Amino acid sequence: GEDKMVRCWDLEYNRVIRDYHGHLSGVYSLSLHPTLDLLCTGGRDSVVRVWDIRTKANVHTLTGHNQTVVGLATQALEPQVISGSMDSTIRLWDLVAGRASAVLTNHKKAVRSLLVHPTEYTFCSASADNLKKWKCPEGKFLHNITGHNSIINALAINQDNVMVAGGDNGKLHLYDWKTGYNFQTPETVAQPGSLESERGIYCAAFDQSGSRLITGEADKTVKIWKEDPEATAETHPVNYEPPRERKRY
Repeated sequence: GEDKMVRCWDLEYNRVIRDYHGHLSGVYSLSLHPTLDLLCTGGRDSVVRVWDIRTKANVHTLTGHNQTVVGLATQALEPQVISGSMDSTIRLWDLVAGRASAVLTNHKKAVRSLLVHPTEYTFCSASADNLKKWKCPEGKFLHNITGHNSIINALAINQDNVMVAGGDNGKLHLYDWKTGYNFQTPETVAQPGSLESERGIYCAAFDQSGSRLITGEADKTVKIWKEDPEATAETHPVNYEPPRERKRY
């Protein structure tokens, strides 16, 4: 939170069991390592801190960004930590050496969200200019995913390769992961009494089944979205046309 604290809660007793001290300013992003007992946090002090969950020790302080770290992702394979920042760069970190193995500077705007694909060796980054897909481990640029024109705060993907991007304008863009085709764009409805500007989507996650999408929004609500059981190919036609020629950057 903004109080510079990172807290570990016991859900059974609903109390704090560990505090991680070290950030010099608000903490805006957090990611648990899938295989190691490590927690990565990033914040307004523009560093990524790697903590040992059990001992509360600050194992690494990954420096290099010059603005707030707002996107963080971890995975079991290299690069184990990926961070996105308001300085519009993405850094891939070598956890053993404690330094960046690559810096990706393709984005023109702040990188607010990162998503590691659950089965492919790729990841996606979200910025106001567009979404970009990258290949691990070296961070090779694959292609752009376009279709939105707002600040993207949240990315989520399910087992069917449906990727969701939630933005400040209250729109949920649903993309096909492989092609980057935006096949549906539902709009959220602000709570009665909320301003029209309070429709931003700040976080999104699929449940374990992959059929329900949960979003946290600017009007202080948590919404659950489900697949339309009545939808058919006739009611929701897919007008996908592959791009004639993908631009090479």
